[in-house]
Parts: sequence; structure tokens; C-alpha cells
Amino acid sequence: MLKIAICDDEQEMVEEHKRVAEDCLRECSEPGQITEYTVPENLLYDICEDKFYYDMILLDIEMPGFSGMDVAGKIKPYLPDVKIIFITSHIEYAIDAFELSIFRYVPKDRREIKLPVAVRDAIGLLTLEGGKVYTIQSGSRLEKIPYKDILYIQRDGKNAGIVAENGKVTKVRKSLQQVFDELGSEEFIFTDRGCIVNIIHVMQIKDSEAVMKGGERLPVSRSHLQDVKHKLNSYWGEHI
Repeated sequence: MLKIAICDDEQEMVEEHKRVAEDCLRECSEPGQITEYTVPENLLYDICEDKFYYDMILLDIEMPGFSGMDVAGKIKPYLPDVKIIFITSHIEYAIDAFELSIFRYVPKDRREIKLPVAVRDAIGLLTLEGGKVYTIQSGSRLEKIPYKDILYIQRDGKNAGIVAENGKVTKVRKSLQQVFDELGSEEFIFTDRGCIVNIIHVMQIKDSEAVMKGGERLPVSRSHLQDVKHKLNSYWGEHI
């Protein structure tokens, strides 16, 4: 079951966003539980003090007291993988999107069109992260690595080294192309001939490098740069 929080200081907006989330859950055939907040401090307390868990948060940026930016910055250490969808009237906030790992920005004046798309995309990504595994079998060895745990895969001689979030490196005696074909999932993309990244963990593309969660930088070759940017935009959707 997906757990979704909605936080907006206007009750009318909370109810509107809740209807959108409920509709999207039904369309995606996903069970969900939605919790409403009109006071951002209450959301912060539930997450930071009472250890509430949420998969997705629909968050207004312009609120009295704590802004949505403040809230996102405080909860990220507790919920590093939460999908935050900002609803905002001021697109200049988007400059901080990558720093806070925001899933999507939705302009208030286009929320009727953009919000359902953002919520459906987030549900699809959460479903994807939760299920698929890459299976490695060699002789008596059998290992399963969840897709969501894979940061990137690099060529290592005749092997492919699969680097997980916990820092563990698992080597398989296969080419990168073989591993890529076996993964068969759109969140994995080549950034150059020797590296495949999981775009779930890409924070931004900067100076011909992919900046990953935790700050690690991976090369993006000139020949792959435009394709990488295009696939990222297609996968994540527009931030504005």
C-alpha cells in the first residue's frame, strides 16, 4: 500500500489534491492511504518525531511559518526516497529542485493538467522501485539485486561491476550490453560506453557528468549527452 501525505494551508486545496490522488490510485490499480495536513509543523512532527513513513508527499511551497522548501529540507534525512511533488505559484523555486531531489514541480495555474500526470508518474516509479530484481546465477551462486538498489553499472575488464546504494560491488562475467539487455527497463541508460546509470538515482546532469545521490559523479560522454538528457526528461517529465 502506498502512503501519501498532502500538505497545504488551505483546506480547499487539500481536498482537491486528495481527489486527484485518489483518482490516480484507482487508475493505476494501486491501494493507497492518504493523510491530510493543513499545518506543515504537524507533518514535520509526524515524520521527524513519530517516524511516520510516506512514499509520496504533495506539498504547497507558499505556506505561513514553514515553507514547502523548509519542510522538504527537514524531512529528506528521514525519508530520503520520498517522492515530493511541489505545487507552486513561483517557478523560481525550481532552481533548488535537484538539491532537494524533488520529483516534480507543478505550477498552480496548470495543476488541473499537470498534477494528475505527476502523481501517476510517481505511482508508476514507486511501483517499479518496489518490485523488480536482477538475478545473478553462476554455478551454485544465486543473488538477487533489487533494481531500486542499483546505482550504476561499470565495465571492469571482461566483467560488469554492479554498484549498489550500500557501496557493495557485484561483478558478473558479462558485457555491459548483456546486462543492459537483461535489465530491460527504461530507468537504466548508458551515459558512455563504459557506464550504465539508474536514473532513479540521478540528481542532475552537470558539466558532462551525472551527479548521483550522495554526490558521486559519473562521466557522460559527448556522444551520449543529448540522448541522456532526452531520456531523463522523458522519464521524469517536465519539472515546470
